[in-house]
Amino acid sequence: MEEKFLTVLVYALPIIFAATVHEVAHGYAARYFGDMTATAQGRLTLNPAAHIDPIGTILLPLVMYFAIGFAIGYPRPIPIDPRQIRGPRSNVALVLSAGVAANFVMAFLWLVFGILLAYFNVTEVYFHRVAYAGVIVNVLWIAYNLLPLPPVDGGQIIAQLLPLPMADRYQRIAPYGFFIIIGLAVLGLLQYWLIPVMGMTQGALNLLASPLTFLLQ
Repeated sequence: MEEKFLTVLVYALPIIFAATVHEVAHGYAARYFGDMTATAQGRLTLNPAAHIDPIGTILLPLVMYFAIGFAIGYPRPIPIDPRQIRGPRSNVALVLSAGVAANFVMAFLWLVFGILLAYFNVTEVYFHRVAYAGVIVNVLWIAYNLLPLPPVDGGQIIAQLLPLPMADRYQRIAPYGFFIIIGLAVLGLLQYWLIPVMGMTQGALNLLASPLTFLLQ
């Protein structure tokens, strides 16, 4: 139990950053394409308090982690009005993709941080664990958000790329999507999506970081 509490302390900061920057990236992408909804509501801020949902970001992940050793959750979603976004529906898909792109950048920065810690012989274990957690959290966030189920980003992106009649039918899953995801996690089936996507993402990160690793050898 003590080890689980220590793990929570290590992962708390990367999780907060991952959720916050993910949502803010959506908001800035939406503003770029003409949707000022998030701006008007004061949500384009890196203050985590503006994006944390007490149940989805804190309570649910903690309960799941201590109950089954695995946790998923959700922040307060940035408000996006597709009607205000200029251009084709594919621009809405780009707005939805911005969060995943932000998580990829964060994962890369955490990876670089970990490489530099090793290079400068930093011996404090906590910093190394936080750097590792930062990579894992963002890689997991990417895989989770690419799930082809609304209401998560992957499902919403698919809906924007489908013809409208099919998209409307597909969006009917959204009210039940999160319960489906929890069910898949409890049954141990979610890993069959998460592990391959996380592996490919980690491979891409390692490839991008390989020049730095080579230079510091």
